[in-house]
Amino acid sequence: LLKNHPRARKVLEVAAAKAGWNKPPARGQARGIAYHLSFGSYVAEVAEVSVDKKNGAIKVHKVTCAVDCGSTVNPAIVSAQMMGGLTMGLSAALKEKIEIAGGGIRSENFSDYELLRMNEAPDVDVHIVKSGEKVGGIGEPGVPPIAPAVANAVYKATGARLRQLPMKPETVLAAMKG
Repeated sequence: LLKNHPRARKVLEVAAAKAGWNKPPARGQARGIAYHLSFGSYVAEVAEVSVDKKNGAIKVHKVTCAVDCGSTVNPAIVSAQMMGGLTMGLSAALKEKIEIAGGGIRSENFSDYELLRMNEAPDVDVHIVKSGEKVGGIGEPGVPPIAPAVANAVYKATGARLRQLPMKPETVLAAMKG
């Protein structure tokens, strides 16, 4: 499907290769992959996850990211932006939800609005695909592919397809039952 989209295909191939896609993951883990294009930048991410089938908890162990954002001026900034973006996206994928009660927003502050904690953040491996193309944006493109990469890994691990966010344990358990 990507024969006419060489940059998209390349980031998928690099992410898969660097994540060891052709080798089995660690025992009890599964991998999922997803791709995204925005702001002229191509991003693919592979998430390695495990799922506790008793309580539905998802643990993301590692994310391998490949990015083609055109000519790169400062690779360290590109890597940092990818790490930050996918961590933000992972927080939204696994935890963040605005709660509404009594005609208003119940989750008004950090005390009642869950975010990903540092001890929950996975190892991240970023690979910049060399490209002579026009410079693309690098702030947001790392965010969108992490949720589908995790959902694809959860599907591989459990056979349950998750179609809503956040992917909280109760959501996983319900999907596994239904």
